[in-house]
Amino acid sequence: MRHFDLVIIGTGSGNSIPDEAMAGWQIAILEKGTFGGTCLNVGCIPTKMFVHTADQAAAPANAKKLGVDATLDAVHWPEIRDRIFNRIDPISAGGRNWRANENANVTVYEGTATFEDAHTINTGTGERITADRIVIAAGSRPSIPDVADLDTTGFHTSDTIMRLDELPESLIILGSGFIASEFAHVFSSFGVKVTVIARSNLLLRHEDLEVAERFTEIAKQKWDVRLQRKTIRAEKTANGVKLHMEGPDGAETVEAELLLVATGRRPNTDLLEVDNAGIETHPDGRIKVDEYQRTSQQHILALGDISSDYQLKHVANHEARVVKHNLLNPDDQIKSDHRFVPAAVFSSPQIASVGLTEEQAKAAGIRYVTASQAYASIAYGWAMEDTTGFAKLLADPATGQLIGAHIIGPQASTVIQPLIQAMSFGLDAKSMAQGQYWIHPAMPEVVENALLNLPLD
Repeated sequence: MRHFDLVIIGTGSGNSIPDEAMAGWQIAILEKGTFGGTCLNVGCIPTKMFVHTADQAAAPANAKKLGVDATLDAVHWPEIRDRIFNRIDPISAGGRNWRANENANVTVYEGTATFEDAHTINTGTGERITADRIVIAAGSRPSIPDVADLDTTGFHTSDTIMRLDELPESLIILGSGFIASEFAHVFSSFGVKVTVIARSNLLLRHEDLEVAERFTEIAKQKWDVRLQRKTIRAEKTANGVKLHMEGPDGAETVEAELLLVATGRRPNTDLLEVDNAGIETHPDGRIKVDEYQRTSQQHILALGDISSDYQLKHVANHEARVVKHNLLNPDDQIKSDHRFVPAAVFSSPQIASVGLTEEQAKAAGIRYVTASQAYASIAYGWAMEDTTGFAKLLADPATGQLIGAHIIGPQASTVIQPLIQAMSFGLDAKSMAQGQYWIHPAMPEVVENALLNLPLD
């Protein structure tokens, strides 16, 4: 049985850990699927490439209010799809070949790893190995709801929907979170009739309430949005799929050519049989880790979707840097910093957030003040004729320290960055607003004005 200094399970952010500082270590990398993880292959990168294309496809419909007559002549799905994956697939293959063939101290195993005990792993290739240290970075997979006969419909998930042979005429999206909202934007912009089915009374219900309400209001104008629906049964039909639901007005059905199940993702912990290693988990399956990313077995660390509260690539990358440092410096370990984790939804409109929502601040009994500023109130908002976007800030009234920021509108994921920086480095709202120049006229003025409007003590 071969022994390694380090075993890494998963090739997303975990693949960034081995480098020249570990050249003297014998390292095994285990991967059950496609090299590069969720973000590269089925997540952040391809979806945003689709989103950008969808933004271009949607632009003509928004041009009329600016005095421009424009039309969308055609959407060439195979060309869009192939442009994206002809870039991504070679990166994945290249990463695998580099690790397997050009790293003398690295051995790649391609199979589903399972723990036999705290130091022994079955690689899924017919070989068992042992290790002094282990990093679990095995990610997540789509979560499939318990709906009768769903498995008979040939439904898609975010892992498969982007590689369709052709666009459907109609699409049902089961789910109301960021994955559902992004794909609804993509496919509707390409001319697909989209129906979104949500269990809750809002889309993106985990966002600040005012943001979620505004987004849901806008979504209803573009898509067939069915709120407060419980999906009872799925049915394969001659033309596609039918969902049987119960809603506020009783039983109803909806039909479409294809079904996308976008009800979240679940950690891959169960596939690894971590109980055999004595690794403790949360009720939702996530591996329990401390602030140093250590599991209940001190020589086993975990990062990313399999252990984190945040299913975000930038969080996984941060945790990978922490894990790498702590592996190399066992006597000088550092902690992960999850104080101000930002997130964005790349739908239309965009949403970005960091820190507490107003509802969370109230529930925690935190004293706060808030201010909102509409895109329509700034000069660049006039240029875009934007009537729905706004920035909302929460701050400690005594110190002026920001405790939350929420933006819905064009380029929200970019506009929010100075607020993330201010929170991370302790810059108070007054100093931020008055201590620097703000380019005029530019979209960040929506942030400047919201800062100035905070009713601080």
